[in-house]
Amino acid sequence: MKQKKRLVIIAIGTFFLFSLLIVNFFRIQILEGEKWTNTALAQHEFIVKEPFKRGAFYANPTLRVGHPESPQPLVFDVTKFHLYIDPLSIPAEYRDEVATLLSAYVPVKRADLDKRSRSRRLALWLDRETRDVILGEWVSFAKERKIARNALYFVTDYRRSYPYGQLLGQVLHTIRDMKDETTHEGVPTGGLEVYFNEHLKGKLGKRKLLRSPLNHLEIDKVIEEPEDGSDVYLTINHCLQAIVEEELEKGVNAAQAKGGWAVMLDPNSGEILALGQYPYFDPSHYQDYFNDPEKLEDAKVKALTDAFELGSIMKPITVSIAMKANLEREKEGKAPLFDPKEKMDTTRSTFPGRGSRPLYDPTHHKALNMAMALQKSSNVYMAQIVDLVIQAYGNMWYRNALVDIFGFEKKTGIELPGEACGLVPRPGKLHPNGALEWSVPTPYSLSMGYNILATSVQMLRAYAVFANGGFLIEPTLVRKVVGKEGVVIDNTALKPKKRVLEEEIVEEVVNGMKFSTQQGGGGRLGTINGYTEAGKTGTAEKIVGGVYSKQRYISSFIGFAPAQSARFVLIVTIDEPKPIRLEGGAKNYLGGHCAAPVFAEISKRTLEYLGVPPDDPHGYPQGDPRYDPEKADWIQEVRELKLLYEKWNRP
Repeated sequence: MKQKKRLVIIAIGTFFLFSLLIVNFFRIQILEGEKWTNTALAQHEFIVKEPFKRGAFYANPTLRVGHPESPQPLVFDVTKFHLYIDPLSIPAEYRDEVATLLSAYVPVKRADLDKRSRSRRLALWLDRETRDVILGEWVSFAKERKIARNALYFVTDYRRSYPYGQLLGQVLHTIRDMKDETTHEGVPTGGLEVYFNEHLKGKLGKRKLLRSPLNHLEIDKVIEEPEDGSDVYLTINHCLQAIVEEELEKGVNAAQAKGGWAVMLDPNSGEILALGQYPYFDPSHYQDYFNDPEKLEDAKVKALTDAFELGSIMKPITVSIAMKANLEREKEGKAPLFDPKEKMDTTRSTFPGRGSRPLYDPTHHKALNMAMALQKSSNVYMAQIVDLVIQAYGNMWYRNALVDIFGFEKKTGIELPGEACGLVPRPGKLHPNGALEWSVPTPYSLSMGYNILATSVQMLRAYAVFANGGFLIEPTLVRKVVGKEGVVIDNTALKPKKRVLEEEIVEEVVNGMKFSTQQGGGGRLGTINGYTEAGKTGTAEKIVGGVYSKQRYISSFIGFAPAQSARFVLIVTIDEPKPIRLEGGAKNYLGGHCAAPVFAEISKRTLEYLGVPPDDPHGYPQGDPRYDPEKADWIQEVRELKLLYEKWNRP
């Protein structure tokens, strides 16, 4: 009986234990099946992000007629590899040997092989050759020691490559080496990479990798294909960009300056053909700049971010606004405010609100007309014609003309972050310190390029009005953006242009600017031998500690060529040229001395590259066999103006 009872208890106990086993099996397999499946899979397989190729940037090769070229990549992604290891799959007795093997090719910390981890990154951005060498060594090593081959593995990635080096560095910028930990996407450092990030970046895919001694390293598969980003086709021409950067570097060094920048624009389409800055920014070594506050300035696109007082490059704009006022008078049936061809007394030195600060020209003139005023860069002439304008139409009319005709204080909308809008004072508006933005003497300061702030790109837009016959255009850096579905953005179609200045005014002002680069003009060094040009010099004192400095200047030359049917407008800005006098008494810091020669060299090489035939084949310096004083452009006009000037300004 006792034995029977014992058997029943054993049977019940066995049944109970078996029931517990069934219940636990049900819980593990059914109720918690997904959890334990994932746990098991995690021990021998894992998912990594499959990278996409970021969109490339291409230069514009289409400028030279009859010289078709294939698109030139300025930036594109190249395949690289990251080295990972699974420390838990490597027996402890072999870890010293593994470290020795790998250290022959990449820096390895022995401690990394002792980490309790299934995935430890050892090295970044290895090229294909290095990867293949390491794999070749590892496969035989692992086989001999019966280590899982996939205890060491590589993850494919892409890295930005710059076939032209630092060319266009500030405009392009780059992507940080370390990707965002959450999105696994590259983080742009600035420039076009930031502006077009949503187009450039693609969509990550997924790849499954296996961990097991029974599986070869190659046993993995893409379970979700990545999508590559869109490509951006720029208006920048790589050859013109190289010319601009080369000549700019020479000019900055010759002037012993802090730096400089130059921008070239097609005045008809608005396309930026080149944008150079020196010192350079090398995207491949971006950390050197972002870790150094002084070098960080070199990472900015200063032609777009730094608004400055313009100096005398403002004067062609001043005379065009005064001539616009003359047309208004004509519509009203009234006499013009002044005649551009007639002489104006320029002995005046006092203007309203400037009682304690008389206004003088560097060289005293008794009388000038408009062409002479531009040639000699007269402050007094400009102040007098603006005085006539505000007496007739008021301060607000003058301000509106600056904004509406030439676009001052309005961003150009160019495709880069950080664009400054500049400043045009407004009557009645106060500065943060409580002073009026527009006081009584403000118009006279504006007339010669002070009390107004503008960027170099804004000035290009303004001068394009003279170069294209009177139309305000929209600058752009991008021709098109092309994705897998086709063209996403298309700027190649001709856009309607808004006329803002009458043809007769444009012609008069352009003729006046042509005197600036001829004998007797302040921009004589801006002459382009063999071609015609129109331009203007400018030199402005910087404000330091609230006052204008006599030691720190920003100097410019802006112009276009050929003077009729211009192919480009070009501004060259030299930042803080050394304030010294050179042999012969020349002032090193003047725009006509430090910026004008850079303009001439860039322009000469650009016109030759574009295949533009010389439109002034006799316009060369005396002594050159091609020089012909009877046939050279504008020689006769210069002679006549000189005789008239001497007649009006005899002692």
